[in-house]
Amino acid sequence: MSGTPLYPRVALIGLGLIASSMFWSARRSGAIGHVVGYARSAETRETARRIGLCDSVVDSVAAAVRDADLVVLATPVGAMGAVMQDIAPHLKPGALVTDVGSVKRRVIEDVTPHLPAGVDFVGSHPMAGTEHSGPEAGFASLFDNRWCLIVPVEGTDPAVIDRLERFWQALGAETERMDADHHDMVCAVVSHIPHLIAYTMVGVADDLRRVSDREVIKFSAAGFRDFTRIAASDPTMWRDVFLTNRDATIEVLGRFTEELFALQRAIRTGDGEQLHAYFTRTRAIRRSILEAGQDTDKPDFGRVHVDR
Repeated sequence: MSGTPLYPRVALIGLGLIASSMFWSARRSGAIGHVVGYARSAETRETARRIGLCDSVVDSVAAAVRDADLVVLATPVGAMGAVMQDIAPHLKPGALVTDVGSVKRRVIEDVTPHLPAGVDFVGSHPMAGTEHSGPEAGFASLFDNRWCLIVPVEGTDPAVIDRLERFWQALGAETERMDADHHDMVCAVVSHIPHLIAYTMVGVADDLRRVSDREVIKFSAAGFRDFTRIAASDPTMWRDVFLTNRDATIEVLGRFTEELFALQRAIRTGDGEQLHAYFTRTRAIRRSILEAGQDTDKPDFGRVHVDR
C-alpha cells in the first residue's frame, strides 16, 4: 500500500497476539503511520521494546492514546469498559476506537457510554488466532484470507466504517458487517462452544489420567492433541468471553447437549444408520470449509512455523 496511511497515528492498548500481529501486518502494508503501544504489565512493555514491537511503547494508557487517529482495544473483553473510561479524557475529536474482542453486544454496552463527543466506536473481530499469546506470538500473515467482522454502532458515519474496513483489508483480511446480536450468536457456534468443548474434553482426560498411569497423555492421537491445542488458549480471555456472551453461549450449549443426547441414544440402541447419516452430514461441512479457503487439507492441517 502506498501513499498516505489510512491512520497516521495508532494506539494499541494491549500487546498480545492480535495487537502484535496487527502491527507487523500493518507495517507490511503501510496502512498506518506511527504506532504507540501500551500494556498494563511492565514486563510485557519491556518485551515489546526488545523485539521492536510498535514505534514507541509508553508507560501510561493516557500517553498511548493522545493524538491517536485509531485506538485499538486489544484487552480481554471484560476489561474494555474500564479501559475506555480511562482513555476517554485523552482522546482527540475525530478519533476512532475499535476493539478486537469476540463478543460485541456487551463490549458496545460497556464502551459507548464513555465515548466523548466527536469520537466514534466501531467494533472489529478478526476471526484469526493461535493458541499462543503475548507480544512475541504475533506475525504479519495472521489475518491473510481470514474474515474480520465489522460491527458498527447505529448512527455511525458510513465513511468511518468504510475506512476501518479498508484498514482490515490492507492487513489481508476479508471483511463483512454484522449487527452485534447476530455476531455474538455466530461466534458462539463457530468459536465459543468449540472452545468450551475442548476445555471440557481435556479436563475429562485429565481426570482419567489420574487413574490410568498417564496413558491418556502417552497414547493421545491427533484428535485429542488438537483439543489440547485449543484448550491452551489464554484463560483470562476465554473466561471473559463466556461471562460476557452468556445468553448466546447457553442457547447454543443447550442445542449441543440435545444433539449429544441423540447420539448417545443412537449408540446405546445400536442405530448405525442414524450415526452414519449424522457423520456424513457433518463431514460435508468440513468439505465446505475447505472449499471456502478457510482451512487446508494438507497433512497436519498445513501447520508450519511462521516468521514475522
